[in-house]
Amino acid sequence: MTRYELRSALQSEANQIKDLINSVGINPTGLDWKRFIVAVGENGQVIACGQVKPHSGNIRELASIAVHPEHRGEGIARAVIELLLRENQFPMYLMCMSHNMPIYEKFGFQAITGHQLPRYFLRVKKLFIIANMFRKSDEELLVMKLE
Repeated sequence: MTRYELRSALQSEANQIKDLINSVGINPTGLDWKRFIVAVGENGQVIACGQVKPHSGNIRELASIAVHPEHRGEGIARAVIELLLRENQFPMYLMCMSHNMPIYEKFGFQAITGHQLPRYFLRVKKLFIIANMFRKSDEELLVMKLE
């Protein structure tokens, strides 16, 4: 099991955060190092991260949860998520691919649809549906909420 320190990100780690997000292939928009929690390994490298992104209407989104592939399965993502949930107010939203739904259900998130979706998430979901017509994937983009 990897030893790591879980803490708020430092400005000097902004590029490591971006590199990690890009390497795992998740949404690279809205990355502000000031909002991030990071797990830093003994070598000083960011091995995991996550943030809560603010949106209009006092909506908060759990986002950018990423763990370096070499450190998956060690409970680091869980630690990042738990810290972010402890430090932020509810309700909390997130977007994920449908295969990730069971992960977030463990924290109490529930999938929402239709009129339950705040405008921002409704727009993103519509764009995903259009893009998915070209990708032809069976994956669905879910919006989940924790009260």
